[in-house]
Amino acid sequence: MKKVILNKEGLKKIKLLNPSIYKKEIKKFPVLKVEKGELVEVFSEKKKFVGIGYLNPESKISLRILTFEKENIDKQFFEKRIKRAIEKRKSLENITNSYRIIHSEADFLPGLIVDKYSDYISVQFNTAGIYIFKEEIVSLLIDILKPRGIYYVPDVDIVKIENIPSKREIIYGEIPDEIIIEENNIKFSTSIKAGQKTGFFLDQRRNRKIVSDYIKKGDKVLDLFSNVGGFGIYCYKKGASFVHFVDISKLAVSKIEKNCQLNNVKNYKITTRDAFKFLTEEKENYDFIIIDPPSFAKNKAQIENAIKGYQYLLINSIKLLNKEGYIAIFTCSHHISEEHLKRVLLFAAEKTKKYITVVEHLYQDIDHPYVINIPNSLYLRGFLVKVE
Repeated sequence: MKKVILNKEGLKKIKLLNPSIYKKEIKKFPVLKVEKGELVEVFSEKKKFVGIGYLNPESKISLRILTFEKENIDKQFFEKRIKRAIEKRKSLENITNSYRIIHSEADFLPGLIVDKYSDYISVQFNTAGIYIFKEEIVSLLIDILKPRGIYYVPDVDIVKIENIPSKREIIYGEIPDEIIIEENNIKFSTSIKAGQKTGFFLDQRRNRKIVSDYIKKGDKVLDLFSNVGGFGIYCYKKGASFVHFVDISKLAVSKIEKNCQLNNVKNYKITTRDAFKFLTEEKENYDFIIIDPPSFAKNKAQIENAIKGYQYLLINSIKLLNKEGYIAIFTCSHHISEEHLKRVLLFAAEKTKKYITVVEHLYQDIDHPYVINIPNSLYLRGFLVKVE
């Protein structure tokens, strides 16, 4: 196995058990040619062994540590990690039949995403290093979880860099066009084959419950960036009298009708529209507004423009809000911090001359673990606020 030497910055990360090492944190690449994803031993400048990982010199995150111990990286290694991740999620089985099983670095398997949708599995191999072990991992998922089918859902932008297959495909069993999942006694129609991400926004499960618990009987709800209607349907089931779903994706809104039928939602409206434009045209008022947009900041350079986008959404939502109404606002970008969101809230409070009271801090659910050693494992943040 070839060797990699870290500089002081890289070693500092290792001491924090952070497995993601950037190219600039590596002092010396192997002299011999390294294949993308090849396993390497990692050492400090003082030649002390610090871990084993896989290397891709062409990736910004060039080295991803799999273990900080001297151990074999084989099928048994992955079996231990997968079983450990499954055990950590046992409590969710009382709530839902669908959850994330493996959350990449946060489950100590960088590059691997595995989601369970009822009896079916979707999997992402997002790095060349983890793709090398595809057969072992798929075999383990079949043996341990006994799914009826497994679907490969690559992140197209990432796999280009990693030079691994980008075609979505069934890699085991069969995958139906529609899968009915359930969480907190609410049903959703989803599609691993055609849905966003790997099929459904599982990470918002906890927040759908928290937000809907504040619904008062008779509330009118506006669900912006509604996707397949998760927040709005939860709110209706808790007593809302009307829900207006707004999303630009025709594919997403095509699922809302079905999901409303599944949950006996009677009084609703669906608008296929860009949320920014919708807010400039809407005349109705609401008691409760959910703002759950896609990521506005893929990198640090986009932070300020993202903040302006959130400010626009929040200010114009407040204009549609009835007296003492609620707004839930989210960001799903690691680069947008809680402090950034607080800036957005304070700016909106000043511009609208309203008191904005934070009633809940909102984060991703436990099947998308936030490991303090790995800062980018926290990516979903939000506030539920009352506007007075």
